[in-house]
Amino acid sequence: MPGKGDAPVLPGARAVARHVRISPMKARRVVNLVRGLPAKEALTVLQFAPQAASEQVYKVLASAIANAENNERLDPDALLVSEAFVDEGPTMKRFQPRAQGRAYRIRKRTCHITVAVEAVAPAAPRKSANKAAPAKQTAPAETQSNTEGAE
Repeated sequence: MPGKGDAPVLPGARAVARHVRISPMKARRVVNLVRGLPAKEALTVLQFAPQAASEQVYKVLASAIANAENNERLDPDALLVSEAFVDEGPTMKRFQPRAQGRAYRIRKRTCHITVAVEAVAPAAPRKSANKAAPAKQTAPAETQSNTEGAE
């Protein structure tokens, strides 16, 4: 329920991937690439990003777009990545045997990736200034004023 100072909520959808087996720091690096971009452009950026986490973030973003399209009936071309963040998940602890009976702890970190998209008005194609304003026709007026002054 929105309060007094809340802004109007735009239509949108979100998707969450939980317990993803990648470090949160590595996933945040990829999520920062796409935050604020149009959804289609963000998919393209993730498709060609060299980081390993980009595949997981791509899947979450594609799921958020599909949720917006199927559940909210929104146009996928008019979506914007409004919110994208990574939270730390549970850490699996493993042990590596070392010399002289010691054991080193190995931490296998997980994360929760959340991506939210919202609908924005599609940007209208820009027209060049020459085509937008027709040229004024001043020739007939000038010829008329020239003929009056000659008489």
